[in-house]
Amino acid sequence: MCEQNADLSDEEIDVRSLIPAQRHAKIFQHIDELAFGASFVLVNDHDPKPLYYQLEAEYPKQFSWTYLERGPEVWRVEIGRVQKAA
Repeated sequence: MCEQNADLSDEEIDVRSLIPAQRHAKIFQHIDELAFGASFVLVNDHDPKPLYYQLEAEYPKQFSWTYLERGPEVWRVEIGRVQKAA
């Protein structure tokens, strides 16, 4: 299981070639499968800030969100699953 986490941490999900209706479905599929402590890098052609708000609404305080690159043509965000507070 730890090996799977390491693999997910290195994964990059590039949604630029998908139509908008498919993007969130693909992203949330990865989010739903993400183990605690694992992360992936989202690559997009615009600032995915609305996704951040949706993620926070559906999974409050369960994910980290770190910009790695902020446009103007490519945005890269590391999304990680964090442990819930005890």
